[in-house]
Amino acid sequence: MTTLKTIELETRPNPDAAVIWLHGLGASGHDFEPVVPELRLPQDAGVRFIFPHAPNLPVTINGGMHMPAWYDIKAMDIDRTVDEEQLRKSADAIVELIEQEIDRGIDSRRIVIAGFSQGGAVAYEVGLSYDKPLAGILGLSTYFATAGSIQPSEANRRIPIRIYHGTHDPMVPESLGRKSVQALQDMGYDVSYETYPMDHSVCLEEILDIGQFLRKHLNLG
Repeated sequence: MTTLKTIELETRPNPDAAVIWLHGLGASGHDFEPVVPELRLPQDAGVRFIFPHAPNLPVTINGGMHMPAWYDIKAMDIDRTVDEEQLRKSADAIVELIEQEIDRGIDSRRIVIAGFSQGGAVAYEVGLSYDKPLAGILGLSTYFATAGSIQPSEANRRIPIRIYHGTHDPMVPESLGRKSVQALQDMGYDVSYETYPMDHSVCLEEILDIGQFLRKHLNLG
C-alpha cells in the first residue's frame, strides 16, 4: 500500500513500462489522464500511466488555503521560496510508487517520471536522487526548486531529461525553465529544452513530442 491515492491507465494488459505523472498546484491526478490517447504510442505498447493525487496542504501564497499541493510555496519571488521538507516528503511518496512498479515486475530502467509545474519540481528531486536507474525525466512548465540542495544519485547521472515551457507563461516564467536547464547542465546532465507559444499549460505539439520521448526511451518501437 502506497501513501498516495492514484489513477492508473494501462495501454494494454500486463504492461512492461510505466510513466508516473505528477500534476500541478490545485489540480488532481485526473488533470493529465486525457493526454494518454493523444501521445499516439504504438498500439502494441504496454505502458501503465500512474497519476497520483497530491495531498491537501495549506499554501501560503494562496492565503493559507488548503488545496492539492506537493509542497507549500511561501513566496512568489523569482526563484520561489518553497518548503523543501514537504517537497522531499512528496518525493518519498513518489519513490513508493516507483518501488511498487518494480515489485509488479517493471524494470526501473523502464520507468519515466513526469511532472507539470509543482509536480515537475518533485519529478526532478525524485529522478535525480533515486538510487536505481530510471528511463527519463519530463519537466513541463516547471522549475528546479531543490537545485541547491539535491543529493544526486550516481545511478541516474546519465538519465535523459526533456524540458518544455511556454514562452508566455505568467505563473512560472520561462526564465525559470532556462535556469533549470543551466543548473542541470552545470551538474553534468544531458538536457534538451523546447518552448512553445503558450501560457501555463500544454499544447498538442508538446504532447506529441512527449510521445516521441516515450517511444525512444521506453523502446516502444
